[in-house]
Amino acid sequence: MTKVIMNGCNGKMGQCITQICAGDEDIEIVAGIDTYTGIQNEYPVFASLNECNISADVIIDFSSADGADALLDYCCRHKLPVVLCTTGLSEEQLKKTEQAYEKTAVLKSANMSLGINTLLELLRKAALVFAPAGFDMEIVEKHHNQKLDAPSGTALALADSMNEALGETYTYKYDRSQDRKKRDRYEIGISAVRGGNIVGEHDVIFAGQDEVITFQHTAYSKAVFAKGAVEAAKFLKGKPAGHYDMADVIAAK
Repeated sequence: MTKVIMNGCNGKMGQCITQICAGDEDIEIVAGIDTYTGIQNEYPVFASLNECNISADVIIDFSSADGADALLDYCCRHKLPVVLCTTGLSEEQLKKTEQAYEKTAVLKSANMSLGINTLLELLRKAALVFAPAGFDMEIVEKHHNQKLDAPSGTALALADSMNEALGETYTYKYDRSQDRKKRDRYEIGISAVRGGNIVGEHDVIFAGQDEVITFQHTAYSKAVFAKGAVEAAKFLKGKPAGHYDMADVIAAK
């Protein structure tokens, strides 16, 4: 049984993870952290980590960047593994996260979905086949109209997976509207669509002379990210200090 502290327990993702854990006999949320107390949970909720007096194996964090420093300090001090899902960290916080790898186990991925992280592995192999054969590589990502960043972190991770496999030889092209020239062979185009309540859709296109191969991942709800975080917490229990990601979770299955 993996015992978890849910940081940000009363947010949308925190409540989604709470429901998943309630139906999973291999994991239990023993405490929650949230400044909002308008939701009744089956576990005790504290306003801050420093107020929490309940021991656990792992923290799952789906809170906000504002609390990342305190979270990392707490985990390093208590040598408590953390699944770090909060996005929008500053450069200083990213550096602090890297320093935390030396003191405790930290699992941090651009996307917590098991599907996306499996797709990353498939794209590495596909790029090694199609790119040398002259196929152009394009990514189209779609998200809801409230998303602030473009392109998405997931789209960049998909591009990185292909580029790393090819020896970092490709540049990324985000906007062609100002360029009156044909496409450079050694580029990966990334296009962003924002509209409605699209949870997340990513198409990776390998376009050749006479054939097109498309890899697509569609998230129909945020539950796919919550499920990934739960599996990550189970994996991280008892792990030594270091940096882990979802590829490690998948490899261990």
